[in-house]
Amino acid sequence: MFTGSYFHLLDNKGRVSISPRYREILQERQDRLLVLTNFDGYILAFPQSEWLKVEAKLAEQAIFRKDVRAFQRFLISGVQECPLDRQGRILIGPYLRDYAKLSREVALVGAVRCFEIWDRATYEAHRQELEASVNEEVLHELLI
Repeated sequence: MFTGSYFHLLDNKGRVSISPRYREILQERQDRLLVLTNFDGYILAFPQSEWLKVEAKLAEQAIFRKDVRAFQRFLISGVQECPLDRQGRILIGPYLRDYAKLSREVALVGAVRCFEIWDRATYEAHRQELEASVNEEVLHELLI
């Protein structure tokens, strides 16, 4: 599972190192390819094996529902396949860098089956909002 938050620098070419812990998870799963896509102002990064599950689920959806088509179009249009290089980096293309407004400092944030790539300042502001909205009732429902 992808957990925790890690901060890295985006180089001038748009490459970012994947955290050693996340690389271990990918190695255990024998995934050397990440599938990135746009979502809610940040980037979702799926190991290829998890992305295949997402694609299968999307393929089961009713294509004649306008809201489903719109969501699929949005999610699929942002897809970028990113192999890890020998240094454990991926190259994030210009479209996704612009979409997520990535600056030099980025945050890699665990999301269980995948991880998110945020601009660090945006993520830190978002995290403060989350902290203010944490609801103990939700925690109770999850743990019981």
